[in-house]
Amino acid sequence: MDSLTQLVLGAACGEAVLGKKIGNKALLFGAIGGTIPDLDVFVGSKLYSNEIQAMMFHRGFMHSIFFAVLGAFAFGWLVFKLYNTGKRTDTTTLRDWILLFFWALFTHPILDAFTPYGTQLFAPFSNYRVAFNNISVADPAYTLPFLICLIVLMFFRRTNKKRKLWLKLGIGISSAYMIFTLLNKSSVDTIFENSLKDNRVLYQRFQTQPSILNNILWYGVAETRSFYYLGYYSLLDKEKTFKNWVRIEKRHDLLPMDDEDLSQLAWFSKNYYNVQQSKDSINEFIYSDLRYPLMNPSNSNSSVFKFTVYKKGKRWDIKTARPDFDESATLSSIFAPMIERLKGI
Repeated sequence: MDSLTQLVLGAACGEAVLGKKIGNKALLFGAIGGTIPDLDVFVGSKLYSNEIQAMMFHRGFMHSIFFAVLGAFAFGWLVFKLYNTGKRTDTTTLRDWILLFFWALFTHPILDAFTPYGTQLFAPFSNYRVAFNNISVADPAYTLPFLICLIVLMFFRRTNKKRKLWLKLGIGISSAYMIFTLLNKSSVDTIFENSLKDNRVLYQRFQTQPSILNNILWYGVAETRSFYYLGYYSLLDKEKTFKNWVRIEKRHDLLPMDDEDLSQLAWFSKNYYNVQQSKDSINEFIYSDLRYPLMNPSNSNSSVFKFTVYKKGKRWDIKTARPDFDESATLSSIFAPMIERLKGI
């Protein structure tokens, strides 16, 4: 999920392990631990000159269970050595710090696994990405109550029992909301499948997920032999059926998808993608990752997760492609169609 959410979850882990011993400093170290896996974006940019490879590195090894175990011992030992000096000597143990970093590093990819982006939990032994698709990569309803609870507990002394109460409340509310999203996911899957049958779409497979920043408006994509069918459903709709159907041609033949770099890009998208010829150059192509909802449910070109694919030397590479919005469009006007659809029809 987003960096703020991971920081909050990491801080909660720090408080749970060491809050009673070192107070608010436990929140700080936990937040640092919860942020470490996302540094793979920076590491990947330094390791690879090819943007496709750098993108593959994100949510890979540094988001794995194996890394959580290794990192727990490495960071735990390092911080213990730095912290266990002077007046702080023997106020904490090596075990405390290993546990703090383990839970901060471990819960980060576990939380990411609930999002559509997914994470390679079993790297380096398997590149399988776990993605439950039940919560958006950023959802204020999950993050804000959790954050507020942690802010409140900071004002109590480390030995005050109310710290533990507010910690439990934050974890409890966020966990209850996560369960709510899982129940929504199960229900929406059934609704989407029934909607496909009602519309006589002979699909090969499908996927559903919530739209950005909420768990009310859901998006579904179904694959047929030559097309993708995209639809939307709001929990506030009067009827339990997906609407706003958009049919998008695959056009996979425009690119040599057997190329190693391009096949990795397709794997990254779980093969939910379409290709278009770029308007700017005959040597460039627009690659849209259709796992993610369109910003405008009625505009097939409003995908926000799209790239310009081009040849860089002998290899294929990518750069960010701007969605097809009016140049004068404001943030509110861009989100307006999605918000309007969220209200239900």
